[in-house]
Amino acid sequence: MSEISEIRKSEEILHKASRLLSIDALRGTIILFMALDHANHFIAHKHSPGEYWTGGFPVYTDALAFITRLVTHLSAPGFFFLMGVGMVLFANSRRERGWSTLDLLKHFWIRGGFLIALQLLIVNRAWEMSPGGWGINIYIGVLVALGGSMIIGSLLLGLKPKYLIGLTIILALGTELLVPDPNAGMPEMSPIGRLLYLSGGDANFWVNYPILAWLELVTLGMVFGNWLAKSPAKAFRGALYVGLAFLAAFVTFRYLDGFGNIRPRMGNTWIDFLNPVKYPPSITFNLLAMGVNLIILWLFSQVAEKAQIFLRVIAVYGRAPLLFYVLHLFAYLGMGLWLTPEGTSIPVMYPYWILVLVGLFPVILWYGAFKRKQPTRSILRFL
Repeated sequence: MSEISEIRKSEEILHKASRLLSIDALRGTIILFMALDHANHFIAHKHSPGEYWTGGFPVYTDALAFITRLVTHLSAPGFFFLMGVGMVLFANSRRERGWSTLDLLKHFWIRGGFLIALQLLIVNRAWEMSPGGWGINIYIGVLVALGGSMIIGSLLLGLKPKYLIGLTIILALGTELLVPDPNAGMPEMSPIGRLLYLSGGDANFWVNYPILAWLELVTLGMVFGNWLAKSPAKAFRGALYVGLAFLAAFVTFRYLDGFGNIRPRMGNTWIDFLNPVKYPPSITFNLLAMGVNLIILWLFSQVAEKAQIFLRVIAVYGRAPLLFYVLHLFAYLGMGLWLTPEGTSIPVMYPYWILVLVGLFPVILWYGAFKRKQPTRSILRFL
């Protein structure tokens, strides 16, 4: 009996490792795309001005410039989704170790506050030195939204998947319905309103990532996290079906060019079709990004054993994402100021992108291993 028990325990460990590898590999993949976006900004100076709900909208005449931007759209939705997945898996594992609900809330609130502080005190310094200047006193970027949605999401961990699905739908519809008429321009609004649901602002206070507008992806991640905890095989298979359904819905909403897009397409080219509103995320933006992300996640789960070396390399970036985020921003900033102060072409930018990825790999590899050895309540695990 003891031998059978040990075999089952070993199988569970291997199964869990395979499950986590797919998730870490997806996180690592979207981190690589995120780094490309920031290399484009700091090195090439060719970054999109932003796909906002009102005002000017980026127009591309170069397919490479658009594709370079398009693949990076997987990143932000993927981060919020995987954070939701991770919160559920983390909560389940800590409950098994005796953590109370209060312990979990304390952890997520401290970690969420840490993300917000990191954005405002450190990360924004990189943006302030951006090519062409910055000129924004308080910038609300992705880490503030991640931290804020983590704090709110911690209160939702006890909800059953069916209620989380309902909340996800409500948040998605709410984001779409609360956005003003794009033709009316930027309205007067309190900082709280912008912080919660509407991108934009002025030089004193600018929001790219309103918290409630991105929370829907966290709740979607929580749904998947619950599925994953219950049956990994069914969860990954479900990721494929949901991903395909999302892409079909994206094509339908974009073709109809009405509700779900926030603003009409800028034209009738394939680039216009694949260029939805990101700030705040339109329904079509999330359908496209998450459709692809979910299919990639399913694919990784299917090749986890055969392509383990490849996935483990990518997963290195996904196991210390916050440290990589901070380091890569300042690395590209420094390279841009020193080597390409006037910018460069997008093809020339690509080797710089790869150079930082390769240069930071051993640092992230070491820290990922170091982090796993720390006590479960150590703040060093936050990075």
